[in-house]
Amino acid sequence: MSKRAVLWIAFVLVHVAVGVLGFLQPNQPMGDVNLVYEPWANRAVAGAGVVGVTENWVYPALALVPLMLAHVLAPVFGSYLVAWAVLVTVVDAAAFRVLVGRGRSQGRVVAAVFWLVFIAALGPVGMYRLDAITVPLAVAGCLWLLTRPAVAAALLAAATWIKVWPAALLLAAVVTVRRRLAVIGSAAAVSAIVAGIIVAVGGARHLFGFVFDQTERGLQVEAPVSAYWLWRAVAGFPDSRVYYDDDLLTWQVSGPGAPVVGGAMTAVLVAAVAVVTVIGVTRVRRGIPFLRVFPALASSLVLLLIVTNKVGSPQYLTWIIAPFVVGLVLDRERWWSPACLALVSAALTQLVYPIWYGRLLGGDPLAAGALTLRNALLIALLVWSVVLLVRTPRAARAPVHALI
Repeated sequence: MSKRAVLWIAFVLVHVAVGVLGFLQPNQPMGDVNLVYEPWANRAVAGAGVVGVTENWVYPALALVPLMLAHVLAPVFGSYLVAWAVLVTVVDAAAFRVLVGRGRSQGRVVAAVFWLVFIAALGPVGMYRLDAITVPLAVAGCLWLLTRPAVAAALLAAATWIKVWPAALLLAAVVTVRRRLAVIGSAAAVSAIVAGIIVAVGGARHLFGFVFDQTERGLQVEAPVSAYWLWRAVAGFPDSRVYYDDDLLTWQVSGPGAPVVGGAMTAVLVAAVAVVTVIGVTRVRRGIPFLRVFPALASSLVLLLIVTNKVGSPQYLTWIIAPFVVGLVLDRERWWSPACLALVSAALTQLVYPIWYGRLLGGDPLAAGALTLRNALLIALLVWSVVLLVRTPRAARAPVHALI
């Protein structure tokens, strides 16, 4: 049996297993789909208001597309949940085909294995969230940046209009791709089309509502920056606690200084992204090729969005997949060890949510320790990525055709 056939069999088994596991695990790892996405879609169909158009929404406007596609498919598969899992699997399959190709590249095979193991390690929360739609778009976009920069940028821009995080990959592409006008023009065209449609249907006031919704959030319990107040709550300090925000539907931490830190985190994130971007620009100006700079810059920016974010939702771990897939395709020897750490962080994330989430919220030190270890691994991966970016050698181990 060929490597390609084995990979596709593994693809099917992993997606079926993770999809089914969502129905078996505690703490509703599929909750966003049937408790939030489906009601939003039903409201839109019933004419009771369209999120992102008639009111502010936590997501960019294009996120409506997968929500509505799942609604259309739901009668075919018997439920919105199953339809969502099928939709995610189909989009994953399209990007997986781009990655695997004919199955002859060892780097691509390793990257494909990493992706599948990551899906299994992270579990259902990685499938039953909007992020699951953006990851395959990001993977395909990153793989096509050299050979089809306009198409790649269009995919990354579309993904950004579903969840904001792929903007980090677009930024890395603008810095590193020589045909950057094609990247900028294509991304701008997609953005103009999305914005134009929303404005045309009367949603101009709410087009960027997701930006303001994010900045008003508190410190989510899973975020790395929340560790201080989480451990104070675990230790029983009466001035610190974990509480549920009914408006944002998330568990957050409170305590001395938490509002100040929460208010500052957006500025910290922006400043950190700016610094790393400048480093990337400097490396490009010194003649370091795309094949070296892009994976390190993309990984650094994506990990910054996770580590300095005051929202630490478990599905954010899926953002790691795209830059690490590209890194493994181009230089598997250098990227394999950190990729293994990424897999461990994904497994710890599933352990924390949904398996131990009740224990975490109840102040269990073992669950808090697992979360803290996960966050420490993410910080270590961020440091590794930035160091790799700073010390990027001129020569690329992989030839240009590795991304063709």
